[in-house]
Amino acid sequence: MDLQEQLKKLFPNHEVSNEPETIEETPHELFVQKEPMICKYEKRKGKPTTIISGYEGEDEDFKILAKEIKSKLAVGGTFKDGEIIIQGDYRDKIMKILQDKGFKTKRVGG
Repeated sequence: MDLQEQLKKLFPNHEVSNEPETIEETPHELFVQKEPMICKYEKRKGKPTTIISGYEGEDEDFKILAKEIKSKLAVGGTFKDGEIIIQGDYRDKIMKILQDKGFKTKRVGG
């Protein structure tokens, strides 16, 4: 018994429509805040890391931003405790990416 027959048994009064479904896709807007995002450099376990913090929007937006930064720079990193942690010292490049998106940035340390 195929799926069509099973569906007909479950929903005998259903009429099949051949119209394609239209899904309106709205581009996701990131929340751009007035306060600057903090971009700092730290050494963790002897390795250089860049930490971005101070985002006031939704965590999901910050995760999307983290994924975009990691893919643009082709580096590893993570999102945890409201911070994006990028492997390596990429402060200048990250600040440029954030400024192009309309964020204000503040460089901290070194």
